[in-house]
Amino acid sequence: MKKMLFLFLCPIMAIGQSNLDSIEALFQQKKYKKAETIIETYLETHPNNLEAIELLGDAFGHQKKWNEAIDAYEKLVDADDDNANYHYKYGGVLGMKALENKFKAIGFIGDIKSSFTKATELDKNHIPARWALVELYMQLPGIFGGSKSKSLKYAEELERLSTVDGYLAKGYVYEYDNKPELAEKYYKMAIKEGGSLTCFNKLTDLYESENEPEKAIKNIEKAQQKHQRNALHYQIGKVSAEYNVELQKGEQCLKKYIKNYSEEDGVPKAWAHYRLAQIHAHQKNKAEALKYIDLAIAELPKIKPFKDQKEKILHL
Repeated sequence: MKKMLFLFLCPIMAIGQSNLDSIEALFQQKKYKKAETIIETYLETHPNNLEAIELLGDAFGHQKKWNEAIDAYEKLVDADDDNANYHYKYGGVLGMKALENKFKAIGFIGDIKSSFTKATELDKNHIPARWALVELYMQLPGIFGGSKSKSLKYAEELERLSTVDGYLAKGYVYEYDNKPELAEKYYKMAIKEGGSLTCFNKLTDLYESENEPEKAIKNIEKAQQKHQRNALHYQIGKVSAEYNVELQKGEQCLKKYIKNYSEEDGVPKAWAHYRLAQIHAHQKNKAEALKYIDLAIAELPKIKPFKDQKEKILHL
């Protein structure tokens, strides 16, 4: 649920006042504290501006200030009870608060359910709220209202709104229910229908969780053929290194990743060097393994797995 609930932090930037024009840029730069300060200053003279209150809730949420975010979104719901997105965001931040303290989570369940459900009732096309309910009903224990059938009900609603989302939701339900064959079926259907990187990644993650690295690599290669993303070279190398399979292919892909690296690829080059060190350690190439792990440590000296890997290499 955590991953899906973070969708509620995506704001709709519609406010036009000049002193809030910079908020979108600050959000993109992840300068949430600065955004918070600007919005709070604006609200001192415009306390009832719902767009500003929403942005403030988003700024709090990005900083994991769940109590403050709850207060902000609750104001929105009180001010406009017919706004589906306000109910969705309020339910989402309650969910994040519940995840942070599972002992107190029981007290939030009813409000989380009702908020997401209200969002779906108010907006028949609200996809994120339906996704949240799919995950919520699968993750809740039965004694607290968890229900696979309810999850599938909302997955069906998703499929009517977006075929790809419906297939992905069903894949999620069956993966969570420990039915990998059915999960694989629906993830493959999602790839055929939409073919986004998200669809490919879901199937790759399934194969990895089922300890089928060869299938994972083949799936990533298909994604690479379609999307031509350098980041996928790293993914192949990672699977190769972690599972000790197709080591030559993994090494080649990691070297391509490093050669073509840009910040847009996401994973720092240090991690590619770490994976190369793992691959050479599997092959008992101590000198090469040390070379690459030293590169990784030089780039990111505080990463514990890098230090642990060096210790393993030194004992080869």
